[in-house]
Amino acid sequence: MDFLSIGTGEVLLILLVAVIVLGPNRVVEFGRTMGKVMRTIKKASFDLTSTITKEMDEDKSRSSGTEKKD
Repeated sequence: MDFLSIGTGEVLLILLVAVIVLGPNRVVEFGRTMGKVMRTIKKASFDLTSTITKEMDEDKSRSSGTEKKD
């Protein structure tokens, strides 16, 4: 497992420290919250990318003289 150049041992150590500091219930809650945040960021990024791509395609079609219809 290689996540951001962190090995398995380091991930386990981080999780152990998090359980000790936050407690097992709050670690699970924190993980769920981070999952929701990451999902929201991913969706926003995808929406932005698709909007920019669509605008660029429309701009290209306008500049070439042919209007692209949806």
